[in-house]
Amino acid sequence: MDLFAADPVLRPIPFEDGQLSWMPQLPLPWSNAEVMARLLSETDWREETVVVYGNRHLQPRLSAWYGDAAYTYSGLRLQPAPFTPLLTTLHAAVEAATGHSFNSVLLNLYRNERDSMGMHSDDEAELGPQPAIASLSFGAARTFILKHKHNKKTVRLELTEGGLLLMSGETQKYWLHGINKMTRALQARVNLTFRKIV
Repeated sequence: MDLFAADPVLRPIPFEDGQLSWMPQLPLPWSNAEVMARLLSETDWREETVVVYGNRHLQPRLSAWYGDAAYTYSGLRLQPAPFTPLLTTLHAAVEAATGHSFNSVLLNLYRNERDSMGMHSDDEAELGPQPAIASLSFGAARTFILKHKHNKKTVRLELTEGGLLLMSGETQKYWLHGINKMTRALQARVNLTFRKIV
């Protein structure tokens, strides 16, 4: 899709016990393919080890942390690198689209269909009680799964290239989210989740 033809409106998605909004294409001065290529080449990707249920595991994806503050999750302490020029532009565009301010971004590289993200909530204390988290995707589309913590409801959203998803309100309190492994072959995907560390 041509970025300059995007509908620059973040629209709410009907959703209980939280708030979700979606923009199919974030307006940017480059094509999605250009952004994806630059993210792959300009990001300091790392394969991190996390603690899950007391056991240490390599994450099934590569990641990087940029911004103004350190961030801790699953026993992993991430020290920030300064925003690159590309990330500075993406950051400004996301803030303009969402009306929220963010000081950090977690990038995840899903190299193929075997990479994934376990079900979790972004509910760390440094994110505050009702964090707004903006998720921007490039590359292959993946299905984003949300599962309610109390009533077992499940919501599935296709996160397509150039799309921006905003999670806010009490979403992290009541919902888990993740990305499953797939069986069909998939190209790489980069996801950026912009956050405010308080």
